[in-house]
Amino acid sequence: MKLPKNFRSGFMQEDVEDYLYELLPARDSAINDMEAYAAEHDVPIIGPAVARLLALLVQVSGAKRIFELGSAIGYSTIWLARAAGSQADITYTDSDPENAKRASAYFKRAGVASRIDVQIGDALTLLKKSTGKFDLIFNDIFKRQYPEAARLALPRLRRGALFITDNTLWSGKAARKAVADDADTKGVQELNRVVHESKELYSVLIPLRDGVTVCRKL
Repeated sequence: MKLPKNFRSGFMQEDVEDYLYELLPARDSAINDMEAYAAEHDVPIIGPAVARLLALLVQVSGAKRIFELGSAIGYSTIWLARAAGSQADITYTDSDPENAKRASAYFKRAGVASRIDVQIGDALTLLKKSTGKFDLIFNDIFKRQYPEAARLALPRLRRGALFITDNTLWSGKAARKAVADDADTKGVQELNRVVHESKELYSVLIPLRDGVTVCRKL
């Protein structure tokens, strides 16, 4: 199987990465079609390896009320919704109405539309407008916004809840000194620093695909 470019990490040995994906069970037709569309149109998605990690974290934590910061075509949203079960209450956010329209069609096809509230607009603004606390917040917005996402998310998590962020190795650039005008790399680095230094969080950076930082609120 030729691994799509958007599944590759940018820092892991290709044979090791191929092995990780060869182990994964087959996906259903809805997920397969989303992966094919994302590869063809260069849409960023987390891919099945990270998606399975995300689903596992939902299952073991029992998360039901979930807010997703940046959802694109809804690939990760479907994995979250399926893992959380029929009582899930998930907020999808994206600034592009066309992404939201496509995502909504996929949600119906995947049988999870009733679990998902589709909201169009800036993800951080929508988080500010929301009420109550969440069991899990998944962060996958513009990388320069990552520090602000962490600042806004932390008070919105209940005790024991999870704050999960994708792309936290950023093709390996997070490990190197960022150039002056690289706001995205600096944003990733600042988020990693903040959550690991926080006394309110227990944080781990998992080097899967492009890096996933998982934080539990203490």
